[in-house]
Amino acid sequence: MISLTGKTALVTGAARGIGRSIAETLVACGARVAIADLDLASAEKTAQEIGEARGFACDVSDPAAVTMLIQTVEDAFGSLDILVNNAGITRDNLMARMKDEDWDAVMAVNLRSAFVATRAVQRGMMKRRFGRIINIASVVGIMGNKGQANYSASKAGLIGLTKSSAKELASRNILVNAIAPGFIQTAMTDKLSDEAKAQLAAQIPLARLGEPKDIANAVAFLASDLASYITGQVLVVDGGMVM
Repeated sequence: MISLTGKTALVTGAARGIGRSIAETLVACGARVAIADLDLASAEKTAQEIGEARGFACDVSDPAAVTMLIQTVEDAFGSLDILVNNAGITRDNLMARMKDEDWDAVMAVNLRSAFVATRAVQRGMMKRRFGRIINIASVVGIMGNKGQANYSASKAGLIGLTKSSAKELASRNILVNAIAPGFIQTAMTDKLSDEAKAQLAAQIPLARLGEPKDIANAVAFLASDLASYITGQVLVVDGGMVM
C-alpha cells in the first residue's frame, strides 16, 4: 500500500469525476487533501464524504484566485506537498467554427491555471526541499483530435509546462510529472449510447474504457516515494490506445 501519511495535497476540479477519485485515493493513502472546485458547496460535500479533506472554492480561470488558493491551503494545513492540476473544461468545435472566447476559456482553465498554481506553490516546496506536482494532461495532447484544437493544444501545452517545470525544480527535490488519460468512464461518457461506447472500446487494445480509479492510482504512485527518481515524464494511462 502506498503511504502518503503526513503529506498535504491540493487537487483542483476535485468535487466530482476523476478529480474526486484522485482525492479519495490520496486520502486512502494517508494524505490530507484540499479539494478545490468552482462550486464551494460541492467541494465541501465531497470533502465531508471522503474524510481527511477540506473544500475550497476557486475559479481557476482567475490567476489571482489560483494564487490565493495556494496561500489559503498552505495557511490552513501548514504546508502543501502535493499539487494535482486536474481542473479542465472543453469547448469543442471545428476550428472554422471555434470562437476566440472558446479558445481562450479552455486555455485559461486547462493550461494557465496549472502554470499559475505551479509558480505559486514552488516557493514553499523549495523551502522544504520537497514537492510533487502532477498535471492531468490527455492523450489528445499527444495525438490531437478533430473538433478539439483548443483542448488538444491546452493539453500539449501542459506537457511542455511539465517538462520545463521539472528541469527548473529538480535541484530542489520537486518532481513534476504528467498523466495522460485516454477514454475514461465519467458522467460525460455515461451519456453516450452503448453503440458509441462500443466504438470507443474498439480503439483500445484492452477493449474497455478506463475508470477514474485508474488515473487516481497513477497519481498516488507519482506522489509517493516509489516514484522518487521520476520527473519530467508523461505517464499514459489509456489501455494501450496510444503506443
